[in-house]
Amino acid sequence: MNRDIGVLISGRGSNLQAIIDATRAGRLDARLAVVISNRADAHGLERARAAGIETLVRDHRAHASRDAYEAVLVDDLRARDVQLVCLAGFMRLLGATFVNAFPNRILNIHPALLPAFPGLHAQRQALEHGAKLSGATVHFVDTNLDAGPIVLQAAVPVLDDDTEDTLAARILEQEHRIYPEAIQRILNGNWTITGRRVVFRRQA
Repeated sequence: MNRDIGVLISGRGSNLQAIIDATRAGRLDARLAVVISNRADAHGLERARAAGIETLVRDHRAHASRDAYEAVLVDDLRARDVQLVCLAGFMRLLGATFVNAFPNRILNIHPALLPAFPGLHAQRQALEHGAKLSGATVHFVDTNLDAGPIVLQAAVPVLDDDTEDTLAARILEQEHRIYPEAIQRILNGNWTITGRRVVFRRQA
């Protein structure tokens, strides 16, 4: 069975590294076919190259429209027969051209317990709202912001003396843990989406 995945990044690539490490440790049965960034200076590209993974830079500013840009990404991923697309700090909102090309085959990781605190600065939002609990969410991607069906979540207490940075660091530890696990569970294929719920069937 083809377990090739493609990862889209924009920055440091710490969740990308967690995925790489999980494949090396045997906790994730997948092959990283390609890592694509919309920024040539993304540190995650160096992580991918160090691991021997093909990298591509596709600058969104070089295209006349979002649809044109997304069509290029779709072509890149289809040419490599990618079965699952993983967003790891990819700072572009994807539209119908991309999402419809990979229905229920795009995952994202978000530093909050969705549907609470979508969008940017989720940790700051949690602190400003006085939340006692935050965390990380892996979800399917649709055309709305951080709104697709939830695959896996991990809770992180918000401490009284937390800053945005300290909370973000503790949430990031959970991101690194649950993202490879979520990818593995989706690749295993033993799931369905019922309404908005991702339901995992028991293994026989």
